[in-house]
Amino acid sequence: MSLPELRFCPGTLSEGFDTYSQACLRKLFNGKKVSHILPYNPPTLSEEDAEKFIDNRKRISISGVQEKVSLILVKNKLRLTEKGEQGTYILKPIPRDLKNVGQVPANEHLTMQIARQVYGIHTAENGLIFFKDGAPAYITKRFDVRDENTKWGKEDFASLAGRTSENAGANFKYEYSYEEIAMLIRKYVPASVIEMEKFFALVVFNYLFSNGDAHLKNFALLQTASGDHILSPAYDLINTRIHVDDTDFALNEGLFKDDYMSQHMRDNGKAGLEDFREFARRIGVGERRIDPLLSPFVQQQPLVEQLIRRSFLDESTKKAYLMHYENKRAQLDLRKEGS
Repeated sequence: MSLPELRFCPGTLSEGFDTYSQACLRKLFNGKKVSHILPYNPPTLSEEDAEKFIDNRKRISISGVQEKVSLILVKNKLRLTEKGEQGTYILKPIPRDLKNVGQVPANEHLTMQIARQVYGIHTAENGLIFFKDGAPAYITKRFDVRDENTKWGKEDFASLAGRTSENAGANFKYEYSYEEIAMLIRKYVPASVIEMEKFFALVVFNYLFSNGDAHLKNFALLQTASGDHILSPAYDLINTRIHVDDTDFALNEGLFKDDYMSQHMRDNGKAGLEDFREFARRIGVGERRIDPLLSPFVQQQPLVEQLIRRSFLDESTKKAYLMHYENKRAQLDLRKEGS
């Protein structure tokens, strides 16, 4: 593997950059001029660096299947955190045991950028970065770090629901419904009307972009400066269909806490517009707000295709990504439900 010749910013995917753009540096790295090349080889290539990564993973307190390591920015250079240091970035190298495994970092980066740039979803700051041999990794800025010594309070919805592997079994983070998550938002969030619309948009986005990993631990509440809680920025958004043959919804119960099923679902076996309208009503989205919130997801969005073309996915994966998006968008087409 060799370092790629860049034509697009590996953060914003803006055209005409051979490293991070100024806009990316400002948001992701606090304006510091950071290289898009890490000072490490991937742990699978270098035994010396592998030891550093293994030691780092022993200390990092972030759950999840994919390997994550903690980084800190010192002046304008990123490095692995050492004992006692608070990391401010999470690095996710290429994982193992998935189809198209080398495309995982670029997939997550693209999906996060589409969420923000096309649909206005508040996401964690993120980008692609490369090991010295050219292998890509996904990097994201931690939104729960307040300063060197403290963090903002953050609770994922598995914790809020009181579900653990001990009391709910190995699939504890999947045995739930999105309607029940909304009930927890109403319970714990003072400004729940505003946050519920954000949650609704995120659920629709995850469906549209085949994120079959949107489980309880991938939604969270974040403490604010005033001491109350709001939805955290979105994180871990990825088109899982590229890598695994999963279901449309990560949560086993799907959208609803009961057995509701629209005619579209009965006829097609897929969620359609009326399912999401019913979901919006149940979670308290105002009737007049439902279709305006759904409209961007139903419409053809040229920027989606543009960002896919500019992404760091290989050509065959770009085609698959676009195909999955178009197939899901067809399920939400307003014209197909007589609206």
